Amino acid sequence: MSLYVENLSVRYDGPDGPVRAVDDVSLTLEAGAALVLLGESGSGKTTVARTVLGLPGREAHITGRVRLGDTDLRTLGEAELSRIRGRRIGYVPQDPNGALDPLRRIGPQLVEVLLRHRIADNRRAARAAVPGLLTTAGVTDPDRVARAYPHELSGGLKQRAAIALAVACGPELLIADEPTTALDALVRGRILDLFDTLRTEQGISLLLVTHDLTAARRIGGDVVVMSEGRIVGTGPTEKVLAGSGRRAAGLLAAPQGDRP
Repeated sequence: MSLYVENLSVRYDGPDGPVRAVDDVSLTLEAGAALVLLGESGSGKTTVARTVLGLPGREAHITGRVRLGDTDLRTLGEAELSRIRGRRIGYVPQDPNGALDPLRRIGPQLVEVLLRHRIADNRRAARAAVPGLLTTAGVTDPDRVARAYPHELSGGLKQRAAIALAVACGPELLIADEPTTALDALVRGRILDLFDTLRTEQGISLLLVTHDLTAARRIGGDVVVMSEGRIVGTGPTEKVLAGSGRRAAGLLAAPQGDRP
């Protein structure tokens, strides 16, 4: 299912007056494709992603449209949005601890997601689906990870568990917000390759939010470069990030680590 963001603006009331975090942003992510939202901290890229999720913050003033296929997400109430989050839109945060309950084992957390969105008919069926979900997320020892608490896992395994939660219900769109920042270069590359596998094998559209040029290149597809809330460059990733295109976009940050 395609994602359409049309003339989106988001502002917040600050102590010195309104602050415009996103200024007239429009973008399209076709079904099954990858789109990278690239920019430095404060560029507005995360605000765009969180607005798509329906989580821009209580003080946000929003204009514009956000559509997932024929569904106008901006017209929905919180109850309807909460059903869409997880079921039609999966979300992988920068810190997997934000997605995982520290007091519960990984398996029961996946079971709860499957039951809440009625993907499994009962708890037994949900438990039976857990190893397969973890395997899909690249976990090589799913039974052990299902029995583990988040603090017993490495950073890479926690991120894979968070990805399993995000894709458990077979979403149409996966939003990943700086999902590899805290990982070393080798694990970072494997996580990015996992996103590409999920996209190609399951037809999930991928919206990757990052400031990392290496991550953007590895994902490929199209890139939208943001700065100070506005789009300053867009097009195929290699074209935008190569030579004069990179300089025109104002991308001054160095890549974070080499491709493993």
